[in-house]
Amino acid sequence: MSDAEHEVALEDTDRVHGRTALVRNVAAAISLSNAVRSTLGPRGMDKMLVDEEGNVIVTNDGVTVLETARVEHPTANLLIASSSSQDRAARDGTTTTIILMAEMLQNALELIRSGIHPSIIINGYRIANNKALEELERLSIVADNRNLKESVVNTSLQGKIDSMLTKHLTGLALDAAESLADEDGGKDLERLRIKRIQISGGRALDTELLPALVLAKTKLIGRTPKFSEGGKIAIIDGAIEERKLSFDAQIEINELGVLKDFQTINEKYLRDVISHLEKLNVDLLIVRDGIADEAISILSEAGITAYRRFERDDLERLSRLTKTNIIRDIRKITKEDIGEYSSRSEENIGGINYTTIEGEFGGAMTVIIKGSTPEIRDEVSRAFDDALGVSHRLTNENKILPGGGATQTHLARKIREYATIQSGREQMAIEGYAAALEIVPRTLAENAGFDPIDIVLSLSAEQSKEKEWASWIGINGKSGEISNMFEEEIFDPKFVVEHAITGATEAAISILRIDDVLWAKKGPETPDWSNQIEDN
Repeated sequence: MSDAEHEVALEDTDRVHGRTALVRNVAAAISLSNAVRSTLGPRGMDKMLVDEEGNVIVTNDGVTVLETARVEHPTANLLIASSSSQDRAARDGTTTTIILMAEMLQNALELIRSGIHPSIIINGYRIANNKALEELERLSIVADNRNLKESVVNTSLQGKIDSMLTKHLTGLALDAAESLADEDGGKDLERLRIKRIQISGGRALDTELLPALVLAKTKLIGRTPKFSEGGKIAIIDGAIEERKLSFDAQIEINELGVLKDFQTINEKYLRDVISHLEKLNVDLLIVRDGIADEAISILSEAGITAYRRFERDDLERLSRLTKTNIIRDIRKITKEDIGEYSSRSEENIGGINYTTIEGEFGGAMTVIIKGSTPEIRDEVSRAFDDALGVSHRLTNENKILPGGGATQTHLARKIREYATIQSGREQMAIEGYAAALEIVPRTLAENAGFDPIDIVLSLSAEQSKEKEWASWIGINGKSGEISNMFEEEIFDPKFVVEHAITGATEAAISILRIDDVLWAKKGPETPDWSNQIEDN
């Protein structure tokens, strides 16, 4: 196809290609990085996010900023997806991922302007990434006690909330993670097994973790007590309602007796199923969907306390707490499906009735998040999620690295040394990759109010000295001192750093591979072929 024909084919499309496309994509990445860069570290600044309705979020969490902000540039959206992937996989390091990726792209652009082909840079970046992962393994140590794990989680929360609340949430998160240590369910287990509920009033420090399920629910039968010591529980994944026709039909009733018989049959059905529960000595009934009004009075007569309209996740949590099988058909429930709860209570807080159901088998919990305003409670919730995510992953991946930019400085030194043994132009890309890693200590220094160049030079000089723990020398983001991160108890989980570096590298490579951006001027339309069809 000739160039002229290409132009006709793309006449409804704006096209940006070659170096211009790369420059614009890199600019988008840098803009994204600048939006969250100041949030990094213990002295990171907060961002105020205001939506179209005037709702305000004040947060220090990088992924919250990126996912909440309105972003239209396609490249920026691709990079936000990488940040979200970091959050899902590691629950921390989202800001680090973005600033690393932007720095890698900026260094790559300089190399391209110097005549290095993007394919060479991509190959060099992959070589450097593999070397970085090897060095991370050598540098890491095992967090084999609770004190080290507390320090790791504390570091992940620095700058997001105050120090007293950080310590409090860290303790709750570690307790929850220890309770789930032997549970199966993958990396997202902590989000499934631990319910978050916000209650107005009180201080953020009053936030607590309960080995129970707490719900904004009220029992259906007013005459039953608000508290029970314990008993048998049944969980129904369905409803207790009158039987309906299984197909679309209409019943024509000619006599009043027919209607009464129809109602009698339905009432007998409800009495039969509830009688079945009564014979199984069920004290507490949990139903996912509705309970017919006619059934409520029958349940009351049977002395069964009932709750309805539960979320599926809450059913799963309660099932684990009480070792109860979730049954779809109430008529098929057996003695083996019945569980036991240790206590049930109701309490009115702030005008809302809350029910607490406790069990003795563990596997699920509820965190009660408190605070004077919804904004404070939301921020506490986000901080707890981060702390819990890191704590949960530390139970299985317990290797840790020095924080304060020490790890990235060490990697930059080792990768520069490694670059010298590479033949070919990849050496320049590897050196650019090493330089990009230093954006972390530079940013920490900037956000703490110190000269980034002096800090990076000092870190590199201290780590180059032949002494024990030299590679653990980093910057204390609060004081600005260059010191041993082990002594300062500033740590990063290995899985966070590893995923951030790899994620940033893959995102940068994805952008470097783009040499053409096509913008459709209008949406696709179905062509009208009517004028080309001949009538026969």
